[in-house]
Amino acid sequence: MTVARLFAILIAIVGLVAPTCAASQPAPGMHRIGFINSGPASPNAPNVAAFRSGLADLGYVEGRNLVIEFRWGDQKIDQLPALVNELLSTKPEVILSGGGAVTVRAVKAATESVPIVFITGDPVAERIVPNLARPGGNATGFAVLAGDLEAKRLEIMQQMLPNVKRVAVVWNPTQPYVEGIVRSTEGAASRLGMTLLSWKARNLAELEQAFVEIASAKADSLFIVADPVLGFERARIVEFANRNRLPGIYFWREFAEVGGLASYGTSLTAVYRRAATYVDKILKGAKPGDLPIQQPTTFEFIINLKTAKALGIAIPQTVRQRADEVIE
Repeated sequence: MTVARLFAILIAIVGLVAPTCAASQPAPGMHRIGFINSGPASPNAPNVAAFRSGLADLGYVEGRNLVIEFRWGDQKIDQLPALVNELLSTKPEVILSGGGAVTVRAVKAATESVPIVFITGDPVAERIVPNLARPGGNATGFAVLAGDLEAKRLEIMQQMLPNVKRVAVVWNPTQPYVEGIVRSTEGAASRLGMTLLSWKARNLAELEQAFVEIASAKADSLFIVADPVLGFERARIVEFANRNRLPGIYFWREFAEVGGLASYGTSLTAVYRRAATYVDKILKGAKPGDLPIQQPTTFEFIINLKTAKALGIAIPQTVRQRADEVIE
């Protein structure tokens, strides 16, 4: 066989192999980001849109210089390790971890080298990072909970609904920070002259059982303690509350957007948009352990006036004037 013939064969082989390699590797100048969330895709669609929008503002456009690999846990926690390994096999430069501490722990257990930007409740209480100023290691991110928000929400509830006395409270006992929050909520309720009726809900089955019991408990309002798992079920929670004429003030504005009476707290979609800035910093060379944990700094009070009318509730004008947004 001549040298020329051998060279031609080698060129042909390279031509066959190259498309396969290109399919598994980003093109030059193309960044690959991993996105994993312990919840289902549908309730998180606004968060994904916000994250994409934040990246676009920084010059990252999918298909042009960006690939995002998505993995969804659908609340099947036992499947998270496999999903994380599957995601890592795509060789992401950085991973955005949403859906609370359980997702972050799964990612951190699988890699100490790939940078992680997380969105969770309280990363110090959850023992994800040792402190907020310098988290160290390969992870940093955003906290979405502030300790005294539950008491504040109860105060707003009383201002909106002066006659509320019996409050059905649902909380997830698996969260490490939740017992302190529940104690704070109980203290606030006592000061406000309210009686709390408590239900625990670790998952959808327990939440639905709580619904059955709450429906016959003669409560006059519903209060959900802030929690990512319960946040995934916001449409289901709001539908139950409105059907049973149980007004509630919730912890994310996304509850009000799907028909909840009101919300006071951080905007989850705004946090996902901000997360794009940390992804950008890491892609440009920043070490995640040197980036301080971002805490909530602004809180939004949203009133859904359409729901108020449907429930026959007249929101006092003084309260309406304090709202950051009124959904008509």
